[in-house]
Amino acid sequence: MSTDGALSRTRWLPRLIGVLLLLMGLALLAGGIKLSQLGGSLYYLIAGIGFALSGILLLALRRNALGLYGLVLLGSTLWALWEVGLDWWQLVPRLALWFALGAVLLLPWARRPLLGNPSKVNTGLLSLAVVLSGATAVASQFTHPGEIKGELGRESAEMSSTAPQMPDGEWQAYGRTEFGDRYSPLRQITPQNVHKLQEAWRIRTGDLPTDNDPVELTNQNTPLKANGKLYACTAHSKVLALDPDTGAEIWRFDPQIKSPVGFKGFAHMTCRGVSYYDENNYVNADGSPAPKISDAGQAVAIACPRRLYLPTADARLIALNADTGKVCEGFGNQGVIDLTTGIGPFTAGGYYSTSPAAITRELVIIGGHVTDNESTNEPSGVIRAYDVHDGRLVWNWDSNNPDDTAPLAPGKTYSRNSANMWSLASVDEKLGMVFLPLGNQTPDQWGADRTPGAEKYSAGIVALDLANGKVRWNYQFTHHDLWDMDVGSQPTLLDLKTADGVKPALIAPTKQGSLYVLDRRDGTPIVPIREIPVPQGAVEGDRTAPTQARSDLNLLGPDLTEQAMWGASPFDQMLCRIQFRELRYEGQYTPPSVQGSLVYPGNVGVFNWGSVSVDPVRQLLFTTPNYMAFVSKMVPRAEVAAGSKRESETSGVQPNTGAPYAVIMHPFMSPLGVPCQAPAWGYVAGIDLTTNQVVWKHKNGTSRDSSPIPIGLPIGVPSMGGSIVTAGGLGFLSGTLDQYLRAYDTNTGKELWKSRLPAGGQATPMTYTGKDGKQYVLVTAGGHGSLGTKMGDYVIAYKLAE
Repeated sequence: MSTDGALSRTRWLPRLIGVLLLLMGLALLAGGIKLSQLGGSLYYLIAGIGFALSGILLLALRRNALGLYGLVLLGSTLWALWEVGLDWWQLVPRLALWFALGAVLLLPWARRPLLGNPSKVNTGLLSLAVVLSGATAVASQFTHPGEIKGELGRESAEMSSTAPQMPDGEWQAYGRTEFGDRYSPLRQITPQNVHKLQEAWRIRTGDLPTDNDPVELTNQNTPLKANGKLYACTAHSKVLALDPDTGAEIWRFDPQIKSPVGFKGFAHMTCRGVSYYDENNYVNADGSPAPKISDAGQAVAIACPRRLYLPTADARLIALNADTGKVCEGFGNQGVIDLTTGIGPFTAGGYYSTSPAAITRELVIIGGHVTDNESTNEPSGVIRAYDVHDGRLVWNWDSNNPDDTAPLAPGKTYSRNSANMWSLASVDEKLGMVFLPLGNQTPDQWGADRTPGAEKYSAGIVALDLANGKVRWNYQFTHHDLWDMDVGSQPTLLDLKTADGVKPALIAPTKQGSLYVLDRRDGTPIVPIREIPVPQGAVEGDRTAPTQARSDLNLLGPDLTEQAMWGASPFDQMLCRIQFRELRYEGQYTPPSVQGSLVYPGNVGVFNWGSVSVDPVRQLLFTTPNYMAFVSKMVPRAEVAAGSKRESETSGVQPNTGAPYAVIMHPFMSPLGVPCQAPAWGYVAGIDLTTNQVVWKHKNGTSRDSSPIPIGLPIGVPSMGGSIVTAGGLGFLSGTLDQYLRAYDTNTGKELWKSRLPAGGQATPMTYTGKDGKQYVLVTAGGHGSLGTKMGDYVIAYKLAE
């Protein structure tokens, strides 16, 4: 066989690479021209020319193609280092493809068929470029951009928990207590033995998605441990009482939720939890006055001494006997309060309570979800306090009518479209206050017609007097909110050690990344809050606030830049850079626009309903910040396309009926469906509350369940769900987009243990002591429809191996 014949049969490889390089170069050139016209980087234009010429030379089988390709690869490597340094995940879309093609070109089968001067210059230049690119990749494995390595370094700050007392092994409220600290004094499971944690039992509730359900069906439930039982609720508002040691079902209650049009048109459907009340918790052993109980309430106290309060997806509040699961007939109307009373008309699913009610000695206090961006004529966001025994309305607080808290007269209607509370309130009964995390007056991106009450109270914390519902104080975190920065997190209460002594504090985590720390007696800041100038220029007819509040304690990331754009390849990264340049973005609080504005942090937030967890003894805050940008584009009413529809409250065309603009919202994604901003998108972080310093911060979660190839790359993914901390020195979290329950050392943030879940774990876990004296960790694994995590119907408990 002749040498020429063998060479002719191997010429297909360099020619194939040449075709690929020519096509890719032309694509980069076209995009590069567009990007340069927008004032962006010239790299893609220059690289496109270089790669296209390299492809042409390879098609001609010219040896100098190697040198030219090496020169472009070398320039690409230096450019990448100049833009992002030794950041592995930022380097991948910039260099990985070009490095791989360069390595292939060095193979004998690619080099030998090439014609021209046999000088080693071309091969040497390519070899140098490949080695430098590879060395850059290797060196970047030893850097950790965005992370903070440190230790809290103490077991105690000489403080104790002042939350309402309950047995150590109980979890009687969503946040364990009405302080919402998500802290358990259990210490059987420790950093030293957590590796022995194994599944103790799992059950399936049988409540799975149906064809009649909305897209955003979610399983965000945190079960309670009280009365010797576990109490869990499902997305369809069913309640299960379980044996804490085995998961065996003791009783089940199905409220038979109904909708006049079915549930398909709902924005979402969820049940984050039920509320628990035990008459024995108020037997006055401390000498406090007995609760005021009517004759009807006395009958309920006798018939149902331990009660659960269940909010349903069809807007009812039902009192159940916690022992038997039977309805407490003496409460409300045959055991039920109709939460639509006084609300006025609304689209099916447009009003109900997704979160459990707050419980006090005498009251059950509840708000409600109001669908975002449906119209300007939505139900009231009124917060109502009912007698915990007989269910009569004691007071109501409406932000549009804040001074009139007397119970609404029969036949009357609350003000329309007032700011609501869809999340959870916290309570300090010693101070006699309930603390409300308030949302906005809808629609979110149009504020010209907002009421004075909305302008004063929305997107902040409002403290009400428990006795009469009157405002004691309020602090607004986002003025004239045009970004959906409602306060989604339950406020966390604790006694805080400060340089000025111990203070009763409230910590409010927010979507915009600030953690506002206030004296809960009067709302004055403990950590300074500054009013910062923000971008101006709302759409025609609206306005913007000149400044916005920012806490000195925050987990804000840096503003986005073109260099921070990402993608799975150089091509969608380039398209993300073009998108970035085409959108309006001047930093945080860039106003919504007809052009389309980049919202960062996005409306899912740095912190959402998962809130934070706090160890009051160590004075440590454990949290899971997220970093995802969104796009909002205002569409003049006349330009709204026929047949346009919303996909969920955070995607699709939001109608905003009654406003001059609809709005299109969606995550800021590349054409390949990956975020346009560079990772990491999710972290765990620990904050020393005595110094307000972040002592550690680590990327959290993997790409295993978010990419076509199920490989668990430690990229740092968003989480939707809360954390808990224990006196044993551990934090637990299950909300990441990959399906794991994880345990962390709260001293360092190091991940110590994880267990694979059968479905998405978008819930806050909890921990309790079983009848066997063992500490259990429990999580609901049921998925989240709009996040795209795997759906299921699991409740799973873990304990240490014998």
